[in-house]
Amino acid sequence: MLQIKIKYFKDLTLEELYDLLQLRTAVFVVEQDCVYQDLDGKDKQALHVLGFKNNKVVAYTRIFKPGDYFEASSIGRVVVAKNERQFKYGYDIMKASIDAIETHFNTSKIKISAQVYLKTFYKNLGFHGVGEPYLEDDIPHIAMIKG
Repeated sequence: MLQIKIKYFKDLTLEELYDLLQLRTAVFVVEQDCVYQDLDGKDKQALHVLGFKNNKVVAYTRIFKPGDYFEASSIGRVVVAKNERQFKYGYDIMKASIDAIETHFNTSKIKISAQVYLKTFYKNLGFHGVGEPYLEDDIPHIAMIKG
């Protein structure tokens, strides 16, 4: 079972920050073989949704209020440790992120930039694709909206 914690940047412990950055790097840079600027300056304004299993961060997203990233609220850096994906923690962390947007930002409209191969995953969470696919960091993405 995933334990969810939701924290602003200033409230993250050093260990939590290290663990979430390590997880993002392991998946986005190493596993997906994508060299990009993960530390983009936006973490400080995000609300961080951390999924813990045995006191280790195994799932994560960062969420933004409307206007901070897109016109609508948004969810980004959606990641689950490779050895934990079999437990469907992606759904758990996304549902917690959607709930956090509704609770903290009082809105249900969400826009994401989804990797194309995960389109069905996001559709199952109520998102629908808008526009044409595009490249982001040389990986095919599509804009998706919920609400």
